[in-house]
Amino acid sequence: MKDMGEASYILGIKIYMDRSRRLLGLTQFSYIEKVLKRFKMEHSKRGLLPMRHGIKLSKKQSPKTDEELKRMSNIPYASAVGSIQYAVQCTRPDVAYALSVTSRYQACAGKVTGRGQEHS
Repeated sequence: MKDMGEASYILGIKIYMDRSRRLLGLTQFSYIEKVLKRFKMEHSKRGLLPMRHGIKLSKKQSPKTDEELKRMSNIPYASAVGSIQYAVQCTRPDVAYALSVTSRYQACAGKVTGRGQEHS
């Protein structure tokens, strides 16, 4: 067995330590950046809160016309939700509620639902 020193990454999760301040942290910043780029959301607004205040999502916002259904069928909404779920499980439990709210509409995601997910 070879000693390779302290771990700095494991399964794509960056480990950072500050022994003098007795701090240990995990971050998936690069994973989240890749997810944003994959779903063409790298220029979306970033905030301190996982979900915008006052956003109301409902089934009424689901696509109804053939045009709306076709447009939303080209958006990999369930894949985006799954990618965010991985981050929630590993390092971002603060995003769990926002993900729960947006994932309710995976079967029939609408325009507003897609924007609600962007903030996560």
